[in-house]
Amino acid sequence: MIFHPAIIALLLSSFLITFLILYSSYFGLRIVRKWDIKSGSELQLNLERRTYLISTILAYVLGFQLFSLFLYIYTADNLHSLFVGAMCAAGTLNVNAYGYPTLILKVVNFLLAGLWLILNYTDNRAYDYPLIKKKYVFLLVIALFVTAEMIIQTNYLLRLKADVITSCCGSLFSTDTRGITSEIVALPSIPMKIAFYLGMAFTFVSGICFLKNSKLTGYVFSLASAVTFIISIISLISFISLYFYDLPTHHCPFCILQREYGYIGYLLYITILGGSVLGMGVGVVMPFRDIKSLSEILPSIQRRFAIISLVLYFLFTAVVTYRIVFSDFKLEGY
Repeated sequence: MIFHPAIIALLLSSFLITFLILYSSYFGLRIVRKWDIKSGSELQLNLERRTYLISTILAYVLGFQLFSLFLYIYTADNLHSLFVGAMCAAGTLNVNAYGYPTLILKVVNFLLAGLWLILNYTDNRAYDYPLIKKKYVFLLVIALFVTAEMIIQTNYLLRLKADVITSCCGSLFSTDTRGITSEIVALPSIPMKIAFYLGMAFTFVSGICFLKNSKLTGYVFSLASAVTFIISIISLISFISLYFYDLPTHHCPFCILQREYGYIGYLLYITILGGSVLGMGVGVVMPFRDIKSLSEILPSIQRRFAIISLVLYFLFTAVVTYRIVFSDFKLEGY
């Protein structure tokens, strides 16, 4: 199983990403300790030259870190036919104890990598790099999570055994199981629909208010984006997936990634993850609006992030709503 091309790609990319991030973190420590933009010393000039290279490398590395989440899910789904009992990625991830922890870490690292890229993009727009120490301190945090992901993912992939009997998504995402998934599945659909649409509505309202130059609502929009992300993921399992399957008991969040459903899951996950990262990014850079070198350019950067975030949220909501309205399947009369 270790020689499967997708597994090799995941292992090699994980090792490479971790190595480059750890190397960049080592350089980041020097930045945090020694950086002084007002100095004309040889050390400062060397740091300035190196930071161009490191920032470029990290942009590509963290960009691939974003992509690796979908590669991991695709690989898990592609391998399900090798395991008895597995019908999709849900069963493959349940083959051993490391599958789902890896997925959780990949989602967390997707959000963290996206926020670092936003911070780096903002910092590079200013002539004096006012956020350089902050972004490298943040990188140290990311390095810990990426290293943990690499270790757990390696354990998961190396421990995949084709003779293991695993569980199908129907049993993993049902009220008969014990754990958080059964609690989500058991949530009543009408209150969840209300929570989902209220969350989206509040996010849109706060985003539009922010676009009208209200500084306070920048933080509100960022917080709303984070909460909406959580509500949306829960809603996908609780009731949204049911409308795509036209079944009242099929709550799997992975089957919608398959061809028979038009790979619609990828669109849903890309839009909600992208919208959430950009929405939260508005709040992450909010404290730096008063920095002289950013005061004129940061508002326009934030507006761009907010607009793209709202467009992605709209696409997610539109796809979900279209399916609910036009599907022949009706859940609790709706």
